[in-house]
Amino acid sequence: MLSNRKIIVTGAASGIGKEIVRYCLSEGASVIACDVNKQALHELESLHEKQSLTDAPFKLTTYQLDISNYSRVSGFFAYLTQEHSDLDGLVNNAGIYLAKSILDYQEDEIVRVIDVNVKGAVYFSQMFGKMLIGKEQNMRKGTIVNISSVSGLEGSSDAIYGLTKAALLGLTKSCAMNFAPYIRVNAVAPTMVNTSMMEVIPEWRKKEYLSHQLIDSPVLPEDVAETVVFLLADKSKHYTGATFDLNNGCYLR
Repeated sequence: MLSNRKIIVTGAASGIGKEIVRYCLSEGASVIACDVNKQALHELESLHEKQSLTDAPFKLTTYQLDISNYSRVSGFFAYLTQEHSDLDGLVNNAGIYLAKSILDYQEDEIVRVIDVNVKGAVYFSQMFGKMLIGKEQNMRKGTIVNISSVSGLEGSSDAIYGLTKAALLGLTKSCAMNFAPYIRVNAVAPTMVNTSMMEVIPEWRKKEYLSHQLIDSPVLPEDVAETVVFLLADKSKHYTGATFDLNNGCYLR
């Protein structure tokens, strides 16, 4: 579904991001994988080198980057303009979850979570938009997928995390309007997904979420990746400004 597409994925070296990279590559896309963790990026490269077909080009490029640093992100997009000017997709996946009560947050922790979860997505969306439609003579089609959470829709025991995921839903709708008709912008709001992030979620909160679900099979990283691939592809050409609730029927609205 993604042949000849070139897609950025942030937070790409672990969890949901890693699975999104794998699915995008398997669907024929080229991927620029960004992550702050250099060692994890090396492991991602090694994994996909082993899994790539001998008769197929290796289409993964990695880039170590703190997405909350505006000047670094600006430098990254300058590199993309030179080396990957045919870019047409962005997945804002990177995020931090500390599993804390708002009463226990320190100032630096509040700043860091908001910087990564919100500002990073804002910086990437802005610069991706400029790259594709910043100059009238070069306007072209593209797609953005923001990875939000059920926490952004229903609230979270970690209030700072919840507010950042709600902010991504607002960013999705506003960018869908600002970038129309050239860039479609949608969000995926998963329930708890079986990744290392789940290990820090309090047991009582896990049970509470699960008690609301109508489907009893767990949501896995590959389920999120499949939804992202659909939203990046032409099959979703009539969707923009939408949020896809990937939550087993949890919290019906």
